[in-house]
Amino acid sequence: MAEQLEEKHTYRVQGFSCANCAGKFEKNVKQLPNVEDAKVNFGASKISVYGEATVEDLEKAGSFENLKVEPERTTQSSTTEEKEQKEPFYQKYSTLLYSSLFMAFGFLSMFINGNDNIVTALLFIASMLVGGLSLLKTGLQNLVRFEFDMRTLMTIAVIGGVIIGEWAEVAVVVILFALSEELERFSMDRARKSIQSLMDIAPNKAIVKRFGQETTVHVNDIVIGDTMIVKPGQKIAMDGVIVGGSSSINQAAITGESVPVEKSEDDEVFAGTLNEEGHLEVKVTKLVDDTTLAKIIHLVEEAQAERAPSQAFVDRFAKYYTPIIMVIAALVAVLPPLFFEASWETWVYQGLAVLVVGCPCALVISTPISIVSAIGNAAKKGVLVKGGIYLEEIGGLKAIAFDKTGTLTKGVPVVTNIEMIDQVTDQKELLGKISALEKLSQHPLASAILKKADEEAVDYAKIAVDQFTSLTGKGIQGDIDGVTFYVGSPNLFNELGHLDTAVNKKIQTLQNEGKTVLVAGTKEKLQLILAVADEVREASQNVIQKLHRAGIEKTVMLTGDNTNTGNAIGKQVGVTDVRSELLPQDKLEVIRGLKDRHKQVAMVGDGVNDAPALAASTVGIAMGGAGTDTALETADVALMGDDLEKLPFLVKLSRKTLNTIKGNITFAIAIKVAALLLV
Repeated sequence: MAEQLEEKHTYRVQGFSCANCAGKFEKNVKQLPNVEDAKVNFGASKISVYGEATVEDLEKAGSFENLKVEPERTTQSSTTEEKEQKEPFYQKYSTLLYSSLFMAFGFLSMFINGNDNIVTALLFIASMLVGGLSLLKTGLQNLVRFEFDMRTLMTIAVIGGVIIGEWAEVAVVVILFALSEELERFSMDRARKSIQSLMDIAPNKAIVKRFGQETTVHVNDIVIGDTMIVKPGQKIAMDGVIVGGSSSINQAAITGESVPVEKSEDDEVFAGTLNEEGHLEVKVTKLVDDTTLAKIIHLVEEAQAERAPSQAFVDRFAKYYTPIIMVIAALVAVLPPLFFEASWETWVYQGLAVLVVGCPCALVISTPISIVSAIGNAAKKGVLVKGGIYLEEIGGLKAIAFDKTGTLTKGVPVVTNIEMIDQVTDQKELLGKISALEKLSQHPLASAILKKADEEAVDYAKIAVDQFTSLTGKGIQGDIDGVTFYVGSPNLFNELGHLDTAVNKKIQTLQNEGKTVLVAGTKEKLQLILAVADEVREASQNVIQKLHRAGIEKTVMLTGDNTNTGNAIGKQVGVTDVRSELLPQDKLEVIRGLKDRHKQVAMVGDGVNDAPALAASTVGIAMGGAGTDTALETADVALMGDDLEKLPFLVKLSRKTLNTIKGNITFAIAIKVAALLLV
């Protein structure tokens, strides 16, 4: 095995249209000489080859779908992307466009010349050949190998349609199938590019202190032990430990924590997180390929690789239906002449009639029409479903996991409690002074306090503040009308000696509810307690209840926040389980555990830190408006209006669509059985 690992080569693959094609490509590569093993990662559009194979050999193995292969190198892949972006639309989708054009002319000719006209037939045949040549080629190969899937079923449908002269129907079936494949290929390409774009979250350059000089260097040139200088408002380029300074770090992209975290010396920081207010010196502890962000990218690719592509209902149906019809047709054609001395000519014709009657045109066309209708219906309601297979999977879900921040909550901190300790002072007046101080602050929670002041119609803009100072990691202070006011963490007032048992009890109660507590007052006395929290979406509780009523057995909330915050929010929204203090890899493990127990699991999230879990789940659902590009592209479904209410609607739509498909197939089979008996 050690030898195999040494000979492992990874290649990027362009052109996958479906999971079955990826499996076929993997099988072909394994059969190449000098190749010991091969593993396709369909989600990331990559193949790992153990052994020796040239790019030409690999492309030959993927020639059934014109796959393009190139070694995995960052510079080359980015160049390829540029080429892909520059390729004109008409050139990229020329096959589909020409096929549609021939079909349109075919319908025009049918209207003018009639259905039996030779020109009409030739136009539809041209449409069918242009749009479905690769489909027919693969379908015929499958027939020879006795592999029965949707493509084989399509090929039988086309052959049957041609025999009975239904040119128009055949052309429509081929176009619909080609369109669905292009949509799936487009979604996969977007997902692959989004994984590569994850690297843009962290800056590719950083200021490094070497030999007493500050130099800007590329992250690839930074070594372990270097000291990075991170200024306020800058993103941290590498994982490391703070050796100088303190600040609030917004870690939402990596950990999903709703409120920025106070960090000081000896605390760990991650690449891709935002330094909000302080000046930091960070000692680098990991190389660029080993950072937490790099691990997230790796986790996303691995999770997509391990997610076995589910077989669509029609594929499972085709596996049995197609060979049964072919066997019945063959028996009708052969048995009477062999055993009852009947006419070969008569019974071969009868066998052909059975094949034509059993031709699955209606079955093939009913499924994509049901799926396309349902996807269109969902799109009108603000739900983007990236493929029919995901629509089908949603109906069978048994468990749904939710990210907390930005999904069940709004992801924006708001003031939830104001408690006056000093009953002599007017609350509105004191809130005005606090807001005047916070207006000058860069503290992440300042916006929540200012928003509250605006709601209360407090005029803080005219209040003059002198001697303003930021006490990094503790709070802020400033002079108003000759009196020094302080706003900050409870620790600040603990140092000033103003926290008695009663006040501590109030603070502890608020913190147990998952809220961040700020206190305000003067050097002489504590005057007010403020509680800030991430606000729960109005719809969250209602959505969870509807999902439980719809038969979803398990609803789990996943969060990077502390246990108190997680439990408080979980209780409020009504989920069955809460998992707190999770990093991206922990969320991934939770999803894997849920899949082991419940088989079909959805993940609903909105951030980069949710991407591995979204990729590993049976169906990944992203919050469209607030979600990051990475979450949107990694997910299979996007709720475009940030509206969780669409989730129960989606589950019902999926089940209804699946029932419609099964109903269509049952009805079509009943008609065919009757027709076969008549034949």
